[in-house]
Amino acid sequence: MNQFATPNDEKNWAMFCHLSALSGIIIPFGNIIGPLILWSMKKEHSELVDREGKKALNFQISMSIYLFVSAFLIIIGIGILLLIALGLINLIFVVMAVVKTLNGEDYQYPLTIKILN
Repeated sequence: MNQFATPNDEKNWAMFCHLSALSGIIIPFGNIIGPLILWSMKKEHSELVDREGKKALNFQISMSIYLFVSAFLIIIGIGILLLIALGLINLIFVVMAVVKTLNGEDYQYPLTIKILN
């Protein structure tokens, strides 16, 4: 059941699900906690927020897994480069998802492990 005032409100909440992942820059595990909180609060009210929140969570959980593996690979020397690359990829893909969501377009994150369906 849609309890939002306008379709723009739905887009904004969906966009915030993606954008909140950037809180991981400041807050440990904020990249997962931010989208999880917003998605949990609004998933019952909007199919768009439910769908986009799941996409954001799946991608951020995937990125966290990749980051942990990269951190372990620091031992053999390539981990630092992988961490830098993953950080940039995460930022770029989140910004792309935000823009696509606000434009009403569908965006599928690459490199995503589907955990939530």
